[in-house]
Amino acid sequence: MLPSPFSLSRLTLTNFRNHADLRMELTPAPVVLTGLNGSGKTNILEAISLLVPGRGMCHASVNEWQHNAHPEPWAVVADIAQSENGAERIATGRDPENPESERRIVLIDGRPVKSQQVLAEHVAMAWITPDMDRILGDGPSARRKFLDRMVYSFDPAHAGRVHRYEKALRERLRLLRDGVADAVWLAGLEDEMARTGVAIAAARLHLIQQLQTAIADTQSVFPKADLALQGMVEEGVATGPALLVEDRLRAALARTRSDDAQNGTCSVGPHRSDLIVVHRAQNCPAALCSTGEQKALLVAMVLAYVRILSHARDRMPLFLLDDITAHLDRVRREALFEEILSMRVQGWLTGTDEAFFATLLPRASHFTVSHGRVVP
Repeated sequence: MLPSPFSLSRLTLTNFRNHADLRMELTPAPVVLTGLNGSGKTNILEAISLLVPGRGMCHASVNEWQHNAHPEPWAVVADIAQSENGAERIATGRDPENPESERRIVLIDGRPVKSQQVLAEHVAMAWITPDMDRILGDGPSARRKFLDRMVYSFDPAHAGRVHRYEKALRERLRLLRDGVADAVWLAGLEDEMARTGVAIAAARLHLIQQLQTAIADTQSVFPKADLALQGMVEEGVATGPALLVEDRLRAALARTRSDDAQNGTCSVGPHRSDLIVVHRAQNCPAALCSTGEQKALLVAMVLAYVRILSHARDRMPLFLLDDITAHLDRVRREALFEEILSMRVQGWLTGTDEAFFATLLPRASHFTVSHGRVVP
């Protein structure tokens, strides 16, 4: 059974970045935005990325989204066309009653919700941005965040677990740094880290297994990746009972208190884990691959993620691809377009040269963006 179609039918931006007043009428087809650098293409995709929990694909703040020349609070309103649940309207923006607040408000069909986490129940989304081109070659922190962002869409509670773990980790480091030798307090924080840390590792491993299966089942010009998680907790969860791994992590945290106090860090836990990606055909770690091959591996992984996400949620996600043609040759560009069309996903693609999208444009909605203005 195919997942339900899911797309935006209208997008309205008010005082968002360089878009003072934007309104786009849309079909379920892919959307191509072309224009010069700095014209506002990425800003449109960033606005759409706020339809899911978090700080958007650019990880910005409420103040950064405000139009410089217009003090009235910014807002993003999306009308969503769905085949089963009917139409929905999702709005998010700066609180007009408390404009100094760093918290953005969310309304579903005109009704305010208490937490933006509710958005995860209504919208699924994936994105690829130019900043992500470096993920496979940079340090492990970026890859962990990339992996956790994907886990959120399958398991919204994962965000809460990561937050609780990081809060306990910071509090433990503060006590150790300040020389507070309260064994009971430290043991309580380490117990929280052990319980949530093992749950985090288990959720990551589950997604990796799903991604690996989806990659193996796909025939594509994009390279196949072999994925693994490197870390004490993940390796323990993969081979033994979760409660035993909790005990081991709890003991390791207690054992390393002195060293962590001296070094100002926490030496064990899932915050130290790394996503290992290997180019299967070349048997080469992704970090050692060319820029083009790293981009192709990233695209292959995210395409696999979109496929499993659509079946897990029984609806197609929105798919944002900012400046996607960079580092992709013609064959891979064409293959990406065909994948988007075959999956029936509403992809949002940006680029400076519309010639790169020539084969997609007849089957897409094409808009030209210039100085915050959008023209079909």
